[in-house]
Amino acid sequence: MYSIDQKLLKSFIENALHEDGYEADHTSLASIPAESISRAKLYTKDDGVIAGVAVAEAIFNYVDAGAVIEVVKNDGDEVSYRDTILYAECNTRAFMKAQRIILNIMKHLSGIATLSSRFAFEVEGLPVRLLATRKTTPLLRFLEYWALRVGGCDYLRTGLDDGIVITDNHIHASSSIAEAIDHVNQYLKEQKLNLDITIEVANLVELQQVLDHGGVSRIVLDHFELPILSEAVAHVNGRFEVGASGGVTLKNVRNIAETGVDFISVAALTQIMGTLDLSFKISKH
Repeated sequence: MYSIDQKLLKSFIENALHEDGYEADHTSLASIPAESISRAKLYTKDDGVIAGVAVAEAIFNYVDAGAVIEVVKNDGDEVSYRDTILYAECNTRAFMKAQRIILNIMKHLSGIATLSSRFAFEVEGLPVRLLATRKTTPLLRFLEYWALRVGGCDYLRTGLDDGIVITDNHIHASSSIAEAIDHVNQYLKEQKLNLDITIEVANLVELQQVLDHGGVSRIVLDHFELPILSEAVAHVNGRFEVGASGGVTLKNVRNIAETGVDFISVAALTQIMGTLDLSFKISKH
């Protein structure tokens, strides 16, 4: 299973608890004895793919170092209505601090994993990678990318600093495709950086300009209609890794994959996902 950056996770937990005012939970302080211990069950109210069990464990352990977690379903498991995900035994006041944060983030991550799984299923058997974009929730990208990998998809880069992607705006600012490519290669040489160069093209004319000039690692065919996409892939003929982006849905992703592209950028993976409904049921220990 894919790992989560523990430094980022700790920061997320601390910020989430602080946002929720965990240090002054007046309702729990007033109504729950300090020594109270409870056992709670986390269960599903939807069908889908679960993601965030590891996050839930980390949150429970943060609010109560003595928490005992019994995991029933692991991250990446398919779940059905009323399935038990885990049991948690911990200080009751601590549980009250953790429960809403756990539910909120696990619903979100499980929604991403579920949609990712559905996209992966649609292209099953085809040699194509489905990649998320940078269209993520600010400060949650590390968890959202993790969840989509749990579901079966992946991502091209984690941020602006680990790859070069030349878009239409970069081209406009540089005045031409050739200039943009040359500027990038000169920069990488000067900075002694070894980064892949991806360039987006919007039509066959731009594609030909890239093919004539070279100097890139991969080409993204942005918003190409299917017949033109197939023509473009055939024209590249394996000279560069080639991908498709723009308007990708569950209904058309297989047709796009069948054109022979190496990868497909799917903004929907982190933009239009739903949530997987989850709930806690608590019993006094």
